[in-house]
Amino acid sequence: MSFKPQIKVPATYMRGGTSKGVFFRLQDLPEAAQEPGKARDALLLRVIGSPDPYGKQIDGMGGATSSTSKTVIISKSTRPEHDVDYLFGQVSIDQAFVDWSGNCGNLSAAVGPFAISNGLIDPARLPKDGIATIRIWQANIQKTIIAHVPMTNGAVQETGDFELDGVTFPAAEVQLEFMDPAAEEEGAGGAMFPTGQLVDDLEVPGVGTLKATMINAGIPTIFVNADAIGYTGTELQEAINSDPKALAMFETIRAYGALRMGLIKDISEAAKRQHTPKVAFVAAPKDYVSSSGKVVKAGDVDLLVRALSMGKLHHAMMGTAAVAIGTAAAIPGTLVNLAAGGGERTAVRFGHPSGTLRVGAEAVQEAGEWCVKKAIMSRSARVLMEGWVRAPATV
Repeated sequence: MSFKPQIKVPATYMRGGTSKGVFFRLQDLPEAAQEPGKARDALLLRVIGSPDPYGKQIDGMGGATSSTSKTVIISKSTRPEHDVDYLFGQVSIDQAFVDWSGNCGNLSAAVGPFAISNGLIDPARLPKDGIATIRIWQANIQKTIIAHVPMTNGAVQETGDFELDGVTFPAAEVQLEFMDPAAEEEGAGGAMFPTGQLVDDLEVPGVGTLKATMINAGIPTIFVNADAIGYTGTELQEAINSDPKALAMFETIRAYGALRMGLIKDISEAAKRQHTPKVAFVAAPKDYVSSSGKVVKAGDVDLLVRALSMGKLHHAMMGTAAVAIGTAAAIPGTLVNLAAGGGERTAVRFGHPSGTLRVGAEAVQEAGEWCVKKAIMSRSARVLMEGWVRAPATV
């Protein structure tokens, strides 16, 4: 019996923020995968090594966590005032699907550097030295991201002294501006608060009725108070991810929150929409020891936040969830704002399992509705490997 050789697809393996993934230029994908659909999903699943019932992704580029089971497709943009279109695919580890419902804020930091290095930006827009401003259209959520990418001698500068908790080594800082970050999700009508309330009573069968702030900003996110579900806000991954009952509880909260937000029409749909919404719990500042052994003092942060991604507690914080945190913190009366002490604020520093992160956002009321023009935070990015990724021709 004869077998066809593997296909080779040009690709770059990149870290962006506290995530990493496989980046492609749209034009480099096999023709059948250049359009959305089964062929594209099948290729990306095989590249990452999913679905894997062992949960290890040994036969692919994935790293067996939500932070490392990611793919990105970049192309030149045809939209006015934008340089590139950025499409993000969150690949399920143990199931055969790619979730296209949201953005990855961490990998957003790598989009500008990738676009520059792969000839997708007009050279006239790039300084030899200084900061290149890359205008990104985030195709999943139909939003603009502005990336400020450092340049040295006409190339992307990747090395530097910017430190990001959750990433072991320092690198060059990439500042990101998430413009008008209220996510325009189907069923939510583009509203920042799809229920019309800053805080809702969310009925969750088997859990109870929880106070919840449900917000569409950066990525749809459900915030609950840590003490309402038996936590302190200082938990690390092991405390949650080793507890099947806890994970089941969070998934139930996520599913009923998605239904309440109008993101799904039936509770059964939540299983096929793992990437969104996120669920997070918040608490007032307390001392704790981060996963690296670094001590985080209560006085170092405004509040504590722990968030789940793809069914597990995240080792740090998703970039899009950080946008949601910054946005909610800027709006008096949300659970996030109240955990930070209440009142008006334009920036917040929060504690997460790996350390701390600062995010800025300015909220204003227009015609009785809250809106945020942009949220700002810094990340870093680095090329880990570039060349070709291989996959069986049968995909």
